[in-house]
Amino acid sequence: MIIVLTGIDGSGKSTAARSLVQAVRARGGKALLLSNHAGRRTMSIMAAACGVRIPGRLADAVESAVRTANVLVSHLRASRFDGLVVMDRHLHCQLGLRSAKGLPRGRFLPWLLAALPRPAAVVHLDLDPAEAHRRITARGTDAETLADLVAFRDGYAALPGFGAFIRVDASLPAAELARRLMQAVDGLPATLPHSAPGTSGEPSVTNGN
Repeated sequence: MIIVLTGIDGSGKSTAARSLVQAVRARGGKALLLSNHAGRRTMSIMAAACGVRIPGRLADAVESAVRTANVLVSHLRASRFDGLVVMDRHLHCQLGLRSAKGLPRGRFLPWLLAALPRPAAVVHLDLDPAEAHRRITARGTDAETLADLVAFRDGYAALPGFGAFIRVDASLPAAELARRLMQAVDGLPATLPHSAPGTSGEPSVTNGN
């Protein structure tokens, strides 16, 4: 079973993914964490250091290539693992970024998303962009403007399959957030058909939150 975590920068995807894996293992289950990063933080740091802003299309081209490679490797590893696979980010994230930047969705990423094995659920960590900006500023490892975070939030909301995502309040205390994530996993069926959520026009998971 594959669970994908999405959310704007600062929503705590990586921390939540680690917590979910640890919780499953603590119950005696098998869980594997796979990260599908695109190098955005590295590029952001380099651009800030050089005092430049990378053009949107160039940034998307690099990020899409890196993320696609990571996603393909992750799915290969997932196919060989018998247990819960938690993916920190996926192609949904790149499509959300494209929408945020005013770029077209293109054909390849939507096609690949539909062709890959369908996750049991896409869990979206909802967080107010202002709080996400505060967190990013506090950690001091990268830089995102509040306007960019608002656009990213709206970019996710514009995805065709967003209504099927399970949305969880990312402002919750860590322990409560981990409990909500476990509840989401426990409520999922063991197997699902082969296609990505939202790509066929049918919702994959009913969001009862």
